[in-house]
Amino acid sequence: MPIFVIQKHAARNLHFDVRLSIGGVLVSWAVPKGPSTSTRVKRLAVRTDDHPLAYAKFEGVIPKGEYGAGTVMVWDKGTYRNLKKKNGKLVPMSTCLKNGRIEVWLQGEVLQGGYALIRMKGKSGQWLMIKMDDEYASARRNPASTHKKSVVTGRTMHQIGTDAVKKKK
Repeated sequence: MPIFVIQKHAARNLHFDVRLSIGGVLVSWAVPKGPSTSTRVKRLAVRTDDHPLAYAKFEGVIPKGEYGAGTVMVWDKGTYRNLKKKNGKLVPMSTCLKNGRIEVWLQGEVLQGGYALIRMKGKSGQWLMIKMDDEYASARRNPASTHKKSVVTGRTMHQIGTDAVKKKK
């Protein structure tokens, strides 16, 4: 089963890195406001560099001066399945990515259900992340602001940063 991870990342600006395993790498988008559970909300998702699959487990602090410097938390993780079909057959994820339309079912610890990532026309690298209408959709729930602890370690962003400073000493 393919995996996904969402890392909360306090770099220059706080954002959420949404990563899907496709073709042996983590294909990634930076989502400034984090994923929504409301079908009415379209979140900007900016395509970023692919990462190795091992990065799905990274939680800690990227040192100043390095790419992506800042605190990283594993905010959500789980598996996903492709939902995108054409003529009754699943479209390969690599084709979905190339075509700019990904539809997946997330089975995570924080997020569940259908999500679409759709590339915006004429906007290189800019996509929208949209919650599909299913039993997990909720206009009232806002996990991006209410879910504050790592699904791996149970630590907050502050605790992750503090622990990194303690290790340096």
